[in-house]
Amino acid sequence: MYRWVLALRYLVSRRVTLIAVLVVALCVFVVFVVMTVMNGLVGQFKERTHSFVGDCVVATESMVGFPYYDRFMDVLRSEPMVDSVSPVIRTYGLVALAGRQDAVGIEIMGIEPNSHFTVTGLGQGLHLHRDDPQTAFCSQADPNIPGCILGIDLVLNRDSSGEYDYRWLPLKATYDISCFPLTARGALERIGTGYVNTKRFGFSDVSHTGLAREDGGLIYVHFDQLQGLCGMSRPPARATAIHIRFKPKVSLQHGTRQVEGLWDRFAKDCQGMPQADLLGLVRVQDWKTYRKSTIAPMEKEQIAMIVMFILVATTAVSIVLVVFYMIVSSKTRDIGILKAVGESFWGVIGLVVNFALLIGLVSAFLGVLAGWLFLRYINQIEGWLFARFGFQLWDRTIFSIGQIPNQIQMGVVAVIVMCALLVCLTGCLLPAIRAARTQPVDTLRASPI
Repeated sequence: MYRWVLALRYLVSRRVTLIAVLVVALCVFVVFVVMTVMNGLVGQFKERTHSFVGDCVVATESMVGFPYYDRFMDVLRSEPMVDSVSPVIRTYGLVALAGRQDAVGIEIMGIEPNSHFTVTGLGQGLHLHRDDPQTAFCSQADPNIPGCILGIDLVLNRDSSGEYDYRWLPLKATYDISCFPLTARGALERIGTGYVNTKRFGFSDVSHTGLAREDGGLIYVHFDQLQGLCGMSRPPARATAIHIRFKPKVSLQHGTRQVEGLWDRFAKDCQGMPQADLLGLVRVQDWKTYRKSTIAPMEKEQIAMIVMFILVATTAVSIVLVVFYMIVSSKTRDIGILKAVGESFWGVIGLVVNFALLIGLVSAFLGVLAGWLFLRYINQIEGWLFARFGFQLWDRTIFSIGQIPNQIQMGVVAVIVMCALLVCLTGCLLPAIRAARTQPVDTLRASPI
């Protein structure tokens, strides 16, 4: 018990300990705030990606797609683990305002609203048809032509607060969308002046997914319309993907393995059928693997951030080491007295370790408290800075961010507190050994009474 009393006395009586406390507390504050915000951003991105894709995807990277998708969808619907499925076509084409020649290349996605909005959360991002997504492809300009949904960033700009002004929606706009129909072998279906299929679509709605790639470079049309434009409607009809949603209690890994097994058996049963060779290009992936190219960079940024924090922790360890060395050097007399009355080698080390733990606990408490207060008001602080100085951490006109994430995760707090204690214990190790090796006769002889 007396070791804790001495450690507490050293903590409150030595001003130099304030340096160690402030340094470790500042490190805890910075790591706590940055990791909370970073984890929030990555979590939001993954959540939006999952909502956009669904749980599992059976897809090919070939632009010609794969046949017999409808038969495999029937197989999936008969499985008790599958909640819903939806066919999808993703391809590239040209789009221009009706009557104009300045067409631009863009990615086009064909979906069936009756099924796709149950597999994914795409329907929740609609503006005009959010309450009735089944009518999402009803043209606002002309009810006699099919409608198309545009990524919101294609037609609207965000203001400084990240909001869209929906009054500027092009309700009467019509677009000419052109695609290059391909055969199952990847060749152009037609050669000559008519090698392009073009169809007129009317504006029906905008889609806000929160994903920069989809909101700024994707147009959605009905699956049947795009299938005809791409030349995939001829028997056997083709699609480029099947999106799947599992039942709530089905784990992602188990469901994906089951679908993969079903696909392998299905592909073997289709051997010898027309265009069956295209089935060999199909892959079954969960949503994380399917969108790995977009998720991986953010995860690498998290790793880079952790490496930077390790360097910060190294600096903190060095400062704690110096502080403890100074304290041990100034307390040689106390240590000598303790050794003279019978304190053991490990007892002296325990005293220094207790002192380090007190510094770590106090520093962690102060750092977490300051971080919690800062995160609680971080959006108000940013709003005040923007209103007064024009400073904004993220430009809302560019980044798809509404509020800065400030959801505190207790797991992150626990890890940071443990790291703060580890930093203090690491910094006190060498001074503790030096103090434990001190001979009482030397310290008492050197220290005047």
